[in-house]
Amino acid sequence: MKILEKINSPDDVKKLSLDEMNTLAQEIREGILKRVNDIGGHLGPDLGIVEATIALHYVFNSPKDKFVFDVSHQCYPHKMLTGRKDGFINEKYSISGYFNPNESEHDNFTIGHTSTSISLATGLAKARDILNQNHNVIALIGDGSLSGGEAFEGLNNAGELNSNFIVIVNDNEMSIAKNYGGLYKNLEELRKTDGKSQNNFFKNLGFEYIYVEEGNDIKTLIETFKTVKDIKKPIVVHIHTLKGKGYKPAEENKECYHWHLAGFLDKKDEVNKQIETYESITTDFLLNKKENSEPVVAITAGTPGAVGFYPEFREKMGKNYTDVAISEEHSIAYASALAKGGAKPVLALMSSFIQRTYDQLSQDLALNKSAATILVYWGTISPMDATHLGIFDIPLISNIPNIVYLAPTNKEEYLAMLNWAYNQNEHPVAIRVPFIPLKSTGMKDLTDYSKLNKFKMINQGEKIAIIALGNFFNLGEKIHSKLKAELNINSTLINPCYITGIDENMLDSLKQNHNLVITLEDGVLDGGFGEKISRFYSTSDIKVKNYGAQKLFTDRVPLNELYKMFGLTENQILDDIKKLTNCKLV
Repeated sequence: MKILEKINSPDDVKKLSLDEMNTLAQEIREGILKRVNDIGGHLGPDLGIVEATIALHYVFNSPKDKFVFDVSHQCYPHKMLTGRKDGFINEKYSISGYFNPNESEHDNFTIGHTSTSISLATGLAKARDILNQNHNVIALIGDGSLSGGEAFEGLNNAGELNSNFIVIVNDNEMSIAKNYGGLYKNLEELRKTDGKSQNNFFKNLGFEYIYVEEGNDIKTLIETFKTVKDIKKPIVVHIHTLKGKGYKPAEENKECYHWHLAGFLDKKDEVNKQIETYESITTDFLLNKKENSEPVVAITAGTPGAVGFYPEFREKMGKNYTDVAISEEHSIAYASALAKGGAKPVLALMSSFIQRTYDQLSQDLALNKSAATILVYWGTISPMDATHLGIFDIPLISNIPNIVYLAPTNKEEYLAMLNWAYNQNEHPVAIRVPFIPLKSTGMKDLTDYSKLNKFKMINQGEKIAIIALGNFFNLGEKIHSKLKAELNINSTLINPCYITGIDENMLDSLKQNHNLVITLEDGVLDGGFGEKISRFYSTSDIKVKNYGAQKLFTDRVPLNELYKMFGLTENQILDDIKKLTNCKLV
């Protein structure tokens, strides 16, 4: 019988010998590899934190002692030791890939974004002290998360706690990709001096400090954690670990194997794909600008692979590339100032992560009318975890004054929008990069996007108008075809292009011979694009029906189920139209 089969709670870990714990570490790695190969997920961070997680559960007493794992992409070993091992062996869809209090009392928060653990743990520690309770509070942070502003803010606050507070810094010398920033130079200095350097970032903030070079040695970790258990002051335990430990490809190519798609573990490097994508179109565009000696600056915030900024591209861009590390707030202000200084910044962020920088979008960027280009990736209704939904960017960005938010529907539109955004100097421009297979019309898009909020009339019809935004333009085309085939209605089909404004002249013209307008958007309806259309027609006789996502935190719901839940299937939309117009099949 495998040791892991006997582990149903942390109490079972405490009964193991050191040899058994080392065997358990290998079995945990096998479970991680099996889950990631079968359904995808975070690999390198979890493989590197196995020994530390075993030692934590051996020394501390969860759930009485509170663990908060930053991002929680290092939580797989923790889940396997807290009664959820079946989620890595037989029932992989039974658990999420992140901390989830609905799954276990050992998870204190739903966590999926970076740099939060220290702030959250500081609150738990303060609440404990106010209530005169007695337990340990442990925050674990790693994989570049220290570079995020919230981590600094949490450390600054926690440094003044006069009570038990333990921060474990998992230093594997990496973020998702390479680490950037002065802080990591200090971590490197601490590693090289075995933690003895007088230049110590953590001590300067009021923390006690311990360095552990052998961060993947269970015996050493147990001894260290016993030393700090029940300590009455804030302390940082800085452990040096190997990202991807136990799986050679992940050890050798740490960036590629930070996260991996299902079924690709044995394919060493799948990041540099040869097919044309919106990502490759973007990088080709940026490289062309750089090669022509233009002042282009490509920027990302710690997630280069997610936006197609692969190592070869970064090397070619050289000084014209900046990874600001995991600090989306800074990335927006940085891009704004680059534009003001005469450079041409193009910042690529994921939809879910752009939520972290609302104030900077408003104050640092839009209020100053800085002509930066923001590329928003992964904006779509998806079966992702609740922490990584891409449905909120439309209401977030499109309701800030001065920003122009664009939604291309094909390759040619995207290139035309990107080129206009890059060359103009009047507005901050965001582009919602299509999250659909690349589609090409084969014809150059000659639209003048400087004439703001001018929609494209794709088909002039009557009775029913379909305004289909971005990713959902394909759905609009299908509804248009079905209306003609099943109801003999030649509907009007419109590609709005602009998310931030409406074409009042075109919308006004529809009043002459239309009874119903439907809007389709691949995002949340509340505060979204469709509501702008509804508001325009609110004093007219035209009916408006908005289609998109409900305001919900969905969690790993299959996409086809989401579409049914939100009424977004072709048949559901067609049935609605029939009811709203009293139409019958021809």
